[in-house]
Amino acid sequence: MNQVLALLLLCCVMAAPVQAERLKDITSVSGVRSNQLVGYGLVVGLDGTGDGTDFTSQTFRNMLNNFGVAIPADVSPESDNIAAVAIHAELPPFAKPGQTIDVTVSAIGDAKSLRGGSLLMAPLKGADGQVYAIAQGNLVVSGFGAQGNDGSRLSVNVPSVGRIPNGASVERAVPNAFSQGDSLVLNLNNPDFTTARRVAEQINGLLGPDAAQAMDATSIRVRAPRDSSQRVSFLSVLENLSVSPGKEVAKVIINSRTGTIIIGENVRVSPVAITHGGLTVAISETPEVSQPDTPLAGGQTVVTPRTGIQVDEGSGHMFEFNTGTSLRDLVEAVNQVGVAPGDLMAILEALKQAGALRAELVVI
Repeated sequence: MNQVLALLLLCCVMAAPVQAERLKDITSVSGVRSNQLVGYGLVVGLDGTGDGTDFTSQTFRNMLNNFGVAIPADVSPESDNIAAVAIHAELPPFAKPGQTIDVTVSAIGDAKSLRGGSLLMAPLKGADGQVYAIAQGNLVVSGFGAQGNDGSRLSVNVPSVGRIPNGASVERAVPNAFSQGDSLVLNLNNPDFTTARRVAEQINGLLGPDAAQAMDATSIRVRAPRDSSQRVSFLSVLENLSVSPGKEVAKVIINSRTGTIIIGENVRVSPVAITHGGLTVAISETPEVSQPDTPLAGGQTVVTPRTGIQVDEGSGHMFEFNTGTSLRDLVEAVNQVGVAPGDLMAILEALKQAGALRAELVVI
């Protein structure tokens, strides 16, 4: 079996087509994913930048009670050197007990900064309520703040958030179905029927007919060995297989807040004529004084208004798109006009309303 897998891997490397992508870059194995963890704890050792909220005092009291330190009920333990924090981390797939993961610590009260603080032991739970890791350690805070006696304050980055590299130890492994059954499913990162068909054809061409079956635009089912070690070797061969993905759907992405416009490669424009430019109408009043030629004959001096109207069509441009106009033609025509991003957005929206833009218009 190992010799067969080695031969298949060699064939994959030698037969890699140009402009193709590795299967591991465009797919993921179904069921193999990370899991989010969250927890709550206390950061101590702050230099007067902590918080004095009620839940922080309650958490501090409970911690001291667990260590046998009894605090009278009428005494509220308050300190600016502690802060209540929320902790979150990402548990990678196949993480085993004893391994470490990074954690992010964020203040949930009115703490000014977590710089110099240390997180006390805090459990991290998953969505099922089980504890999967224990976090503890010294925080690394990139932000800092300074405050003067007159109330002025300067803050760089966010000093109320910090990280602890390798700050949590994994206590429980997440079960997965990677080694179960006689097949595995590959999910495309970007669903596409053409890409799914090509992946199945490439695998079948390598392993034989009916080894892979495209289930839909996202999933491809592949027959796999039942033995765990053989399945790992088998998947290492598949993930290095090169496949040419299908072309993306024609899209035009518009960010109205930043003025960013992204036009996809396959965008086409139907025959249409577009004009761009403003129409300026200037009206001016120039009064004229009219005096009679013979004042002794009883004539009067009058003021006669004279109105002047000027029409300026500006730098109006009209350009025409023929059948099958491509992205390059569209960009060149728009650049010649010299429109601003806002004007280009209006043109693209008008094209879509007119049915001349052969693409999906997405406004974010």
